[in-house]
Amino acid sequence: MNRLRCPQTYTHNTILSTIGQRFCQGNLASFSGYPIETPRTARDRKSLENSERWTADSIPDLTGKIVVVTGGNSGVGFETALELARHGATTIIACRSASRGEPALRRIKEAVPSSQTELMILDLGDLASINAFAERFMDAHEKLDLLVNNAGIMATPYRTTKDGFESQFGTNHLGHFALTAKLMPSISAAPSARIVNVSSVGHRSGDIDFNPLLLDRSNYKRWRAYYRSKLANLLFTYEMHRRLERAQIDNVSSLAAHPGVARTNLAQGMGFVGTLLKPIAFLFLQSAQMGALPILRAATDTNAQSGQYYGPDKPHERSGYPIIVSSSPESHDEETARRLWEYSEELTGVKFNL
Repeated sequence: MNRLRCPQTYTHNTILSTIGQRFCQGNLASFSGYPIETPRTARDRKSLENSERWTADSIPDLTGKIVVVTGGNSGVGFETALELARHGATTIIACRSASRGEPALRRIKEAVPSSQTELMILDLGDLASINAFAERFMDAHEKLDLLVNNAGIMATPYRTTKDGFESQFGTNHLGHFALTAKLMPSISAAPSARIVNVSSVGHRSGDIDFNPLLLDRSNYKRWRAYYRSKLANLLFTYEMHRRLERAQIDNVSSLAAHPGVARTNLAQGMGFVGTLLKPIAFLFLQSAQMGALPILRAATDTNAQSGQYYGPDKPHERSGYPIIVSSSPESHDEETARRLWEYSEELTGVKFNL
């Protein structure tokens, strides 16, 4: 399986040479680790051509629904929160600080003055913050109809969370794993609840190696860590689906989605490389509004089912309207998913009653 090999030290010549290669190949997105092709059969392509486009106008009335969107202050998370609020849901934006969240809250209130939208502070890199968030939420609300595990970081330099986990895996997977566990009483109390985990096309380049699962400074590679966390998102989604089925819990569904290659703030963590690429790459990326559609479809489409994965319909799944897409064989490995679940419980100290 091809993986992007990022040099440890970047030079202008190396970067510009790589960018030039990607332009020649028509594949700038793969500089950020996205696979060149996601195979589809002729039958799949014909089905796409004849399928009805799903848009934000397809979202049903969500009045009475209570939703939490992590990272709802920017990018596809903000667009997801905005559309959920626009369609009547009581929407909680969960983000790390008031300074990040309050501008987003104001924008939603301006766009949808009648919306019931609130901001709650959540740091997914801090298990104490996750526990406090869950306690505050359950004190204020009797149920949770929708949890969108969207927040994430990408290709950051090596650092650790407050609990000592490598930051990308700790934030993107372990933080959301712990949050979901803590909120399960509220999720289970809803008549028909959904958990939507946001993954990435880059999961196809991911691997899960339990020796060690958490990279340290000596073996850290920023893209490997990112891909691994995104593969973990899907393993968690599918294992949750299987466990819900075995427990005969039919009022909770577990789904996943990815936004394609959208204009978000994820590249901020890439430092100099992200700064250099941003003005060029944005010419080729779809909008955050379009990137949010697969997440919104997984979250709200009345025909969506537990265990499904949604992404854009155009070649390479980089852009387009949301459809059900496939994920890598590794994401469906049940033994790996079981071990990851158990290890995640051990690392975070949380337990699911599943």
